[in-house]
Amino acid sequence: MGFFVFLTFFVVLVTFLSSQGALQAVDQLILVSQERAPVITTRSPEAKGIKYGFEGGRVVKVGSTYHLFTSEMVDDPIWVRMQFGHWKSPDGARWTRESTILKSSGEYEGKDPRASLWSPLVVYDEHDGVWNLFYVAYRSRPNTSRQFLSNHEGQIWRAVSTVAGPEGIGGPYRDQSVIMKPGPDSGAWEGLQGTDSFFPYRVGEKWFALFGSARTEKLPIEHWLVGVASAPQLNGPWRRHSDLSPAEIEKKFIENPIVTRLSDGRYICVYDNQEADSIGYAFSDDGIHWQPGKSLAIQSEPATWSKDVRTPLGLIPEPDGTFTVFYTGFEQEPNWEGLMAGKPTSTCAIGKAVVKLGRPSFSVSPRE
Repeated sequence: MGFFVFLTFFVVLVTFLSSQGALQAVDQLILVSQERAPVITTRSPEAKGIKYGFEGGRVVKVGSTYHLFTSEMVDDPIWVRMQFGHWKSPDGARWTRESTILKSSGEYEGKDPRASLWSPLVVYDEHDGVWNLFYVAYRSRPNTSRQFLSNHEGQIWRAVSTVAGPEGIGGPYRDQSVIMKPGPDSGAWEGLQGTDSFFPYRVGEKWFALFGSARTEKLPIEHWLVGVASAPQLNGPWRRHSDLSPAEIEKKFIENPIVTRLSDGRYICVYDNQEADSIGYAFSDDGIHWQPGKSLAIQSEPATWSKDVRTPLGLIPEPDGTFTVFYTGFEQEPNWEGLMAGKPTSTCAIGKAVVKLGRPSFSVSPRE
């Protein structure tokens, strides 16, 4: 009799919690499938001249066409000689490179605030009917044994497509202004790297953003974290929220979060974390307060193709209720000492997987 009483209580409890929305907090991302080889590499016919591969950016779907905006590590110095590429695909597997959006100067003495360009993230403003491109511009000089200087004093630029409407996603893009940079309103958790990522998303009538930084003035680096900012419109003025920053998503490492609003009104972000073969993700009920992050193994078997999974390029909702997620990763085990010294031995490629939202299954085994 004890088991049946417990089972009845369990069913009533689950029904009650479901009616109150309390079970939503246990939602998780589940891997549905994964391509066992990358979809874009330095060996792809369209990637000629891209020496070290790809890192970060975003993929969006306009109609039935996928559009990729990514940081291309063109040449030496690595992480400094950069360009933004725009790629298109009808199915997420076959890609053609459409254009180069921007190029960095590659200056390597710390003088040019646009020496290195990273993290091109496109966001459509339905009110203005135009695509916005947010990206990071850094000063660059050789690293030392004490400091990471290849990318420092990051500033967030906003550019706008000169072609209106959804079809204007390919640009050309025209720079407007710097909308966030290190300053007197920076938090104590921010550091020499400056603002290293920025992704805006709408919450009601306002825009919010997750932005990142790291205290790279001292090695080993203590942490990479993200904070919360808001603005009345995409061109600002953007205000950091010290009471919400750093966000509670991760305590040690989070880079390049990209936010998606779910069909039930909640928000989810995906990001680069430190778990092997994995990406990070976190939920928010209101888009402002974020829950602690979780980890999803994006490769069904360890090191399927990437020896170090890096950055997810956003969640793309599909008609069947799943999400397509593209991600970057090292094809060879990265030699971080060599990378820091400007002597890379690895390349980065872009992979593809399909995920869905689900809940952990509950099971009750009868006891004698």
